[in-house]
This record gives sequence, C-alpha cells and structure tokens, in this order.
Amino acid sequence: MADGTRGKGDRKEPPDDEAALSARLQRLGERLENASRPSENVTGPRQTADASAYARGFRLSTELVAGVVVGALIGWLLDRWLGISPWGLIVFLLLGFAAGVLNVMRAAGVVRPPEI
Repeated sequence: MADGTRGKGDRKEPPDDEAALSARLQRLGERLENASRPSENVTGPRQTADASAYARGFRLSTELVAGVVVGALIGWLLDRWLGISPWGLIVFLLLGFAAGVLNVMRAAGVVRPPEI
C-alpha cells in the first residue's frame, strides 16, 4: 500500500463500507422514529405535567372564586343586618374580588407573601 500498488479488490471496500454505513443509518433512523412516537399504553412525564398544570389552574381559579364568594356573602350579611342594601354587597363584592386577585397572584408567585 505504501509502495503504490493497489489491486482492484481494494476498490470494492469503499462501496461495502458505504453499504454498511447506509444500513446502520437506516436502522438508526428506524430506532429514532420508534423512540419519538409516544406509546398509547405507556404513561410518561407528559401526562404527569398536564395533570400538574390542571391542578395548578384549578387551585388558582378556586382562590379567585372563593375571594369573590366570601366577599359577597359578608356584604349580603351586612346588608341584611344593618339594612344598608345594596351598598354592603357592592363594597364587599369589590373587596372580595381584590382579595381573590391578590391570593391568585401570591399563589402564582408573582407577588411575595407578607413577611411576618
């Protein structure tokens, strides 16, 4: 080989190597295709992440609704007790909405909770 003599048999090696490389590349492509396809029977981290996101969304919406409902209930009770209808309901409904938004922002991490 160092003397510059090459036979015709040596020239067939590159096509054989290319054929082997092409076969390996095709097997790798098939394995990647199978790996990237999600299986219907296997539960993976994707479904866990979705469940966690749903739980977080449900918690945030519950915080908002609870603030509004509690504010409305307190306002209604004050209206019935003091006879100042509808002002107690209006004021405490707005205060409940503000408290609900603040709770949602705290739970989402936008606003830091108060330091005690």
